[in-house]
Amino acid sequence: MRSRLARFCALRARWILLAAFATTTVPSTARAGDWCGNGLWVDAMIGSHHIHPDKDFEEFNPGIGVECWIAPQWALTAGYFRNSLSKPSLYGGGVWAPEFAHWGIVRLAAMGGLISGYNYGGWGFGHDHTIGPVIAPLIMFDYRRVGANIILIPPIPSSDLPFTIALQVKVKF
Repeated sequence: MRSRLARFCALRARWILLAAFATTTVPSTARAGDWCGNGLWVDAMIGSHHIHPDKDFEEFNPGIGVECWIAPQWALTAGYFRNSLSKPSLYGGGVWAPEFAHWGIVRLAAMGGLISGYNYGGWGFGHDHTIGPVIAPLIMFDYRRVGANIILIPPIPSSDLPFTIALQVKVKF
């Protein structure tokens, strides 16, 4: 118990230091709208397809999320959806979409962050180890103010989840 409390306090102290550093280094003229200066997209999660599943999974996965493009090649993303195990999932992280992988309306990207709602076993944390890391390649399609993301999700063995392909549609604001 003591080691968990010590880790929590150390983590809390890091966040406080990070917040203090950010408030002293960011000019006071910055506005929230400047954060997404390279585009703000609202995503709707539609569904998924599981490659060679050993059991039945829910393939209709409704949800909503956002992509805040803070630079031409970098975005912050967060959202919610009903996952393939019929459980709620929250996700958050970053997207890297390098210019060399951009051809007209098609762009290759990579997403990394945290997601909840799956059993991560030893890799997870939180209640019952249901929060864990995710790193996934994306194929992004953008045409003017509409687009789609195809997310290639690696297997999560501790949840018996096979390789999965997910689909999001999106609108730019």
